[in-house]
Amino acid sequence: MRTVVVNAVGEQCPIPVVKATRALREMREPGILEIHVDNEIAVQNLARMAAGHNLTARWEKTGEREYVVTVEVTVPVGEAPLEEPEMVCAPACGLLVAVDTDVMGRGSEELGRTLMKGFLFAVTQLPCLPEAMLFYNGGAKLTVEGSASLEDLKKLESQGVEILTCGTCLNFYGLTEKLAVGSATNMYAIVEKLAGAARVIKP
Repeated sequence: MRTVVVNAVGEQCPIPVVKATRALREMREPGILEIHVDNEIAVQNLARMAAGHNLTARWEKTGEREYVVTVEVTVPVGEAPLEEPEMVCAPACGLLVAVDTDVMGRGSEELGRTLMKGFLFAVTQLPCLPEAMLFYNGGAKLTVEGSASLEDLKKLESQGVEILTCGTCLNFYGLTEKLAVGSATNMYAIVEKLAGAARVIKP
């Protein structure tokens, strides 16, 4: 039985499902569709896709941030219309994280940077991820090239968390061209996000 492998590691929602659906359409005989992703949200969405088409799916965690979803295709679907799965790109819990500095707490800046890195990693482990994260003033330094937290922030973005950095702050620090995750925003958008959040946490 032929196995078709789809690599969707690092892809943002809904790309893993789009890639898997495309591969499913191209399968002309029974086989196994194996999709590699790096977050549980993608796993859940792929499971919904499979269930929506009466396909059997299972998944396993193969590494710290590696998952393999296996779909058993008993009857090729060909070009038949496929039902769109109800996808969730990030849990909706009304949480917003506001970061206004690249250090956490007062005292040692070296310790503060270590604490901030730990804080941002801890956010990736929350059972309900924030809907958005705002970075302004010194916090803008965390979303640019060279930041020690880029890997964690990119993971959050891949799971549907909106990463927004104050454009004025990037310009002030000369970092506009070095933004490496998310997008630049303005103060009006920042105020709207803060005002509309059910809960706001700051490190």
